[in-house]
Amino acid sequence: MTLDAVLSRIDTDLPQATDRLMELLRIPSISTDPAFKDHCQTAADWLVADLQSIGIDAEKRATPGHPMVIGHVEGDGPHLLFYGHYDVQPVDPLELWDRDPFDPQLEDTPAGQVIRGRGSSDDKGQLMTFVEACRAWKAEHGTLPCRITFFFEGEEESGSPSLVPFMQENADELKSDLALICDTGLFESRVPAIVTMLRGLLGEELTVTAPDKDLHSGMYGGVAMNPIRVLTRILASLHDDQGRVTVPGFYDGVTELPDAIRSQWQGLSFDHATFLGDVGLSEPAGEQDRTPIEMIWSRPTCDVNGIWGGYTGDGFKTVLPSEAHAKVSFRLVGDQDPHKIRESFRKMVQDALPADCTVTFKGHGAGQASTTETSDPAFEAARVALSDEWNIPAAYVGCGGSIPIAGHFQDILGTTPMLVGFGRDDDQIHSPNEKYDLESFHKGIRSWARILAALS
Repeated sequence: MTLDAVLSRIDTDLPQATDRLMELLRIPSISTDPAFKDHCQTAADWLVADLQSIGIDAEKRATPGHPMVIGHVEGDGPHLLFYGHYDVQPVDPLELWDRDPFDPQLEDTPAGQVIRGRGSSDDKGQLMTFVEACRAWKAEHGTLPCRITFFFEGEEESGSPSLVPFMQENADELKSDLALICDTGLFESRVPAIVTMLRGLLGEELTVTAPDKDLHSGMYGGVAMNPIRVLTRILASLHDDQGRVTVPGFYDGVTELPDAIRSQWQGLSFDHATFLGDVGLSEPAGEQDRTPIEMIWSRPTCDVNGIWGGYTGDGFKTVLPSEAHAKVSFRLVGDQDPHKIRESFRKMVQDALPADCTVTFKGHGAGQASTTETSDPAFEAARVALSDEWNIPAAYVGCGGSIPIAGHFQDILGTTPMLVGFGRDDDQIHSPNEKYDLESFHKGIRSWARILAALS
């Protein structure tokens, strides 16, 4: 089977592939809003029909929430599973969109043509890059190069409540040699990348209570304990002067970067001054003995995401509040145990409380980091394939965010995940005027064709 014929077919059929993506983008499959439940069903039906149109045995599977789409193609060689999600984020605030979010169009921009519309980058456009690569391969050769399972979810943007139970109940069917995930992007919008490190996430909400009611600060100020004062002192103590997190045992399980990965990252010449300058900052604020790219990809963090208490409305009210609240998140790496960190954080807070103060906690998720071992020859084969398509050496990179599905593939299925995506930093995912570069869509399809050839 020749790759050149597949690549030529992809180039010729790009207008038709773009039209198919536009059809899918017109379906407002917002998973978090019950008002769009029927549209999520429609999107799943569309994908089933599209997979069946290229000879894939596909069907819609019911869950307590939105359906899964599963498809199978038998074949020789490795068994690959491809995952994507067809649901999208809400479009609010609608008035900030330049056009109807679900009336996608090709637009000319100074950087080239883009596909404008909700879900174009996250994740319908990325999902369809793989489907279109398979379509071109099937059109040229009558079959696909290996055994492939397609696995499309409809709840990723609303916390994936049905995902883990579905994977556990269907583990034998979903197990594969390698799980391909297309929900990431190019490094600095230009370098093709395979994500090998994803940080875990732990969320904590705490409420410190002192007096049993709000008090007049003129009568009680100074003599009554103020819970905001207590809370801010505790939050300020979560980092030392060098930017390290002070929660006891926090760094247990944090591993150092392999020399080869550190060297490759240094070769990326990450411009942290521009990265920070784009958001009005200039100085890295984390661990002072680490490079900025290490802080983002391979080091754990502790951040206060919200804090409130007392009177926060217009004007002024001299109140001494009864309660003070904060939300704190931890990004985790390596083998850090989120449950042990939760226990240690809560004990640290409780030990710091003065007399007359109490604290309550509410947990908001606890997921471990995901690290992929790149010694599997498939990773180097995919990296070379990406390099050939983009004419620039592809890199193994980390990701500051969290993509739970990667860990689920490892924990539930025992399958190694490979994350490859073609989004760009300015795609405005989750924001008004989301877009996906036509070049990303085109070269993304070609990239998957090359990867399929390399892995098969």
